[in-house]
Amino acid sequence: MKDKAVFFDRDGVLNVDVAYLYKIEELRWVDGAKEAAAYLTALGYKLFIVTNQSGIARGYYTVEQMQELHAYMQRELAAAGGKIEKIYYCPHHKEGVVPEYSCDCDCRKPKPGMLLQAFDEYDIDKEQSFLIGDGQRDVEAAEAAGIKGYLFKGGNLLEFVKGILG
Repeated sequence: MKDKAVFFDRDGVLNVDVAYLYKIEELRWVDGAKEAAAYLTALGYKLFIVTNQSGIARGYYTVEQMQELHAYMQRELAAAGGKIEKIYYCPHHKEGVVPEYSCDCDCRKPKPGMLLQAFDEYDIDKEQSFLIGDGQRDVEAAEAAGIKGYLFKGGNLLEFVKGILG
């Protein structure tokens, strides 16, 4: 049986969007984010994060620094009852200063590469899956990958999720 999945953009959906977040001490959770992850996990959804991280290409922080933050986020969500299966990230930006990441790619949203990679790696039921993002590029990536995309404009993420699920 295929899994139903929810894909979260990171900045502006799970955490308050501060420019180029990579420091744990600067992480502020969006209201209801931990509760939303726990709620969806309890309902049997597989949870993923799909996040553009051009700060890596721009030289603001390293992949390792970002991974430290992500590991911390996963621990915090797990402690609240939510389970993030995997975090997909795009470190690329064509105007970057780090040569290995300074390119155009297929994973930077609005392109659907991160979602397509998840579909390759997991047995996901697209009909029962959706993405929550805070920007039009997130919704465009979802639609390009064949799933529904919802635009979160702030407020309480748990209430937003409950509104989607009816």
